[in-house]
Amino acid sequence: MNNDHLKSQIEKQARRMKQAEHDQPTLIAQTVFLGTLGLILVLPIVVGAYLGHWLDSRLDYYSVRWTLSLIMLGVAIGALNVYFFIAERH
Repeated sequence: MNNDHLKSQIEKQARRMKQAEHDQPTLIAQTVFLGTLGLILVLPIVVGAYLGHWLDSRLDYYSVRWTLSLIMLGVAIGALNVYFFIAERH
């Protein structure tokens, strides 16, 4: 009886190892994941900078108020995007 228990434990462990090997992400999948993270972080920052610069150029005097404010907003939105993206995947 002890031999059967040992055999079943070994088979169970072997199945787990095969499943873990199968579920391991590939290099391409990891690269795509990191690229997506970078994109969802940087895109709101770039849009905020562009929109802020456009709004500041509409003013008669020199100002970077809108640019800095919208860059900070873009950083916050980008960070939230990354957080929610990672939370959704796990």
